[in-house]
Amino acid sequence: MVYDIIVLGSGPAGLAAAIAARGRDKSVLVIGNRWQDSPLAKAERVDNYPGLPGRTGLELLEELHRHAEGLGAEFVVGKALSLLAWNGFSLTVGSQIYQGRALILAPGVVRQAKYPGEEAYLGRGVSYCATCDGMLYRNRPVTVVGLAPDAPREANYLHSLGCQVVYVSPQEPQGLDGDIPYVKAGKLAVKGEKTVTGLEADGALLPCAGVFILRRAVAPSDLLPTLETEEGVIWVDRRMATNLSGVFAAGDCTGGPLQVSKAVGEGHVAALSACEFLDSETV
Repeated sequence: MVYDIIVLGSGPAGLAAAIAARGRDKSVLVIGNRWQDSPLAKAERVDNYPGLPGRTGLELLEELHRHAEGLGAEFVVGKALSLLAWNGFSLTVGSQIYQGRALILAPGVVRQAKYPGEEAYLGRGVSYCATCDGMLYRNRPVTVVGLAPDAPREANYLHSLGCQVVYVSPQEPQGLDGDIPYVKAGKLAVKGEKTVTGLEADGALLPCAGVFILRRAVAPSDLLPTLETEEGVIWVDRRMATNLSGVFAAGDCTGGPLQVSKAVGEGHVAALSACEFLDSETV
């Protein structure tokens, strides 16, 4: 199935976008973490949401999710690992691929410092997706940098393909195959020449052909390298349109203030703009 709109993010901006898009009778798929895991869910009291003072963040999110689900929005729990922008948008979540005609980015704030060499060797040995790229490294040495709860499972998958896996993480992993060596390290750097040749972990070089960096989320600018940003946030115009055709953004990822009402309003605008974009394509 090809959805009219894929929303990347299940916080207030993404849920508001889903509600508005369903109000325009567009099919919507929301990809993100469980809404209960949103940072807003941890707020004990929200007093600045107009008309609904004194609610907890969890209560606000529950109402937004119930509203979106009741209108027919569909949900997939997981993180987008790769995105192909051609004839619409194809997003990989785990081993599944989901297609949409328009895309709304609402992932919140993705705070992640790049390791030295990571950006330079992206696509030349550095990968964020074991499912996507694992077969390229069959019978070859790879390192997995485990920064997400599902990273041990992804490392096990690479091992099952025949990759020679070394797992690197600041904390000892849970559920890692006993045959996979574990290296405890926090200071990392990707090394290479034309392609990756190793990972430096706390000063020790681990030779490898590929480095899989598995974080909790992938920044939108990593999914869409040509996406324009300013001072670390996604650039948008008043319609919440980015510099890429068919791509809109809303919420904390577009900058401050980092408040629920701002996120909800931007999500609503982004959805209406995405619907206008889709309607203009069919004229």
